[in-house]
Amino acid sequence: MDNILEVKDLHVSFDTYGGEVKAVRGVSFDLKKGETLAIVGESGSGKSVTTRAIARLIPSPPGRIKEGEILLDGKDLAKLKEKQMQQIRGKEISTIFQDPMTSLNPTMKIGAQIMEGLIKHQKMSRSKAKERTIELLDLVGLPNAKDRVDQYPHQFSGGQRQRVVIAIALACNPKVLIADEPTTALDVTIQAQILELMKDIQKKTDSSIIFITHDLGVVANVADRVAVMYAGKIVEIGTVDEIFYNPKHPYTWGLLGSMPTLDNDEESLVAIPGSPPDMLNPPKGDAFAPRNEYALEIDNEMEPPMFKVSDTHYAATWLLHENAPKMEPPAAVKRRMKGFAASSDKKGDKR
Repeated sequence: MDNILEVKDLHVSFDTYGGEVKAVRGVSFDLKKGETLAIVGESGSGKSVTTRAIARLIPSPPGRIKEGEILLDGKDLAKLKEKQMQQIRGKEISTIFQDPMTSLNPTMKIGAQIMEGLIKHQKMSRSKAKERTIELLDLVGLPNAKDRVDQYPHQFSGGQRQRVVIAIALACNPKVLIADEPTTALDVTIQAQILELMKDIQKKTDSSIIFITHDLGVVANVADRVAVMYAGKIVEIGTVDEIFYNPKHPYTWGLLGSMPTLDNDEESLVAIPGSPPDMLNPPKGDAFAPRNEYALEIDNEMEPPMFKVSDTHYAATWLLHENAPKMEPPAAVKRRMKGFAASSDKKGDKR
């Protein structure tokens, strides 16, 4: 399957009074047509900065893409001028943000906000754009779409507003949809509905999705592949099954250990000690080493390369070196892994 998006050695920095914050440090990944790639990690790991760089939404100054390529169907977005990017945003790449209320203009009717992109990018007439808008609101499951198209954002619930934001993002049939924690601001019931909606829409439109989240439970339900980020780098990437049932990086072990499962049997969650590094002065060697109880001496001296586990699974940890001692995930993480398997079986997971 051909790649629709390729990110190669992406570096993003922010110039501050304290110095250069190296937010993204050499990120590389690809995205295939119809695929969902989840990017996970703690706050500050570089997830959102990476995807905002893809859509060229990094405020400049202070932010800048230092180096790297962002290839959308072979076209390098990193080299385009802002005027050229305005023709791509909404049309080829769309973004769904975390809080729908900050994404919508409170002074405009929701129909007008959806029609805006259709008129600009699809060159539709106003009557045709309104007709398509009603179709989109039906597609995202908004009841009485014909009557509600002329209402304002404050007249909708949080979940309904997020459906409107998704309709705006889908309006021009984008090739890549970036969902930046799209359900975090919603309650659990509405969150489940929105996730189901996104999966259903993807089947209908064959769009490719980059899904950013810190919630591994969400990942298990929506993603085909998972990239784990730490300190501005991807430290492990693989299919959902590889990341959940055969994780190799100690940071991934920590994330899995800190996640509750349905079969938790009252076991306490495992916390990752310490806190992420200061990206003004990223540490030498493996950035996770100070928090890693399995760290080797080399971790403090040299940054690990990406070791190949399988054709689809890679991890940047010296534990995968042929001369490294053999380490297993902690017992608590192994129990979590079994819990995930049990949960998947109960849900009738069809992956």
